[in-house]
Amino acid sequence: MHGEVMTTERITPAMVRVVLGGDGLADFEAPEETDAYVNVAIPPAGATYGPLFDPDELRGRVTREELPARRRYTVRRWDHERRLLTLDFVVHGDEGVAGPWAAGCAPGDVLVLTGPGGGYRPDPTADWHLLVGDESALPAIAASLEVLAPDAAAVVRLVCDGPEHEVPLLSAADLDLRWVHRGADDPTPLPAAVRAAGLPEGRGHAFVHGEADEIREIRRHLLERGLERSRMSCSPYWRRTMTDEAWRQVKREYVAAMDSDLP
Repeated sequence: MHGEVMTTERITPAMVRVVLGGDGLADFEAPEETDAYVNVAIPPAGATYGPLFDPDELRGRVTREELPARRRYTVRRWDHERRLLTLDFVVHGDEGVAGPWAAGCAPGDVLVLTGPGGGYRPDPTADWHLLVGDESALPAIAASLEVLAPDAAAVVRLVCDGPEHEVPLLSAADLDLRWVHRGADDPTPLPAAVRAAGLPEGRGHAFVHGEADEIREIRRHLLERGLERSRMSCSPYWRRTMTDEAWRQVKREYVAAMDSDLP
């Protein structure tokens, strides 16, 4: 499966929105989950194949160095009628693979992808919702807020590098929404913001995704506050001390250790 770049837009200093379309998305159908994702495949510079390829078929046929980098990205929006797929990419200069691709792509370029998959959608029977994350979780949180009913209550805590990195969020629900900003004196303010948040009475449902160590700390705090494990979707998307490739190597073990945290 593949999408052709239709438009690109830098929606914050560190986020680029790419809209994909074309016949390569003819069979694409987004799941009901609001954290729906696709796995993109980006060839290295000078690859001897492409722009269209089967990532699995390449294994064993090209060198390891020529294999495409695989990354997972949340579907920000799927327009079924127009067959347009919107993905938001966090960009930090030349760091990583997908960010630089998004920053440099142009209409007509092709992005190979597989999927979609997903695992979370706000529970309509919950008394309240908690949505917590950073830029990497923002597409899923934005999509989740858009499906909440007018009688829903949501506590939202988001972290970014400053006011210019905030994006408008729309929801029919009753929102307690607060952004916190990283700074030299406090580079990780999100856990404290969650600890300070008041949570409504009743049965909650939480979505907590972002930087690994912050998410682990927040998850442990929510367990201590009585939120059941089964009522939380918690995922460490990245880790501050590691490159993407290094994190992919240890993520499984990290998640297993996180899941064993008490209580």
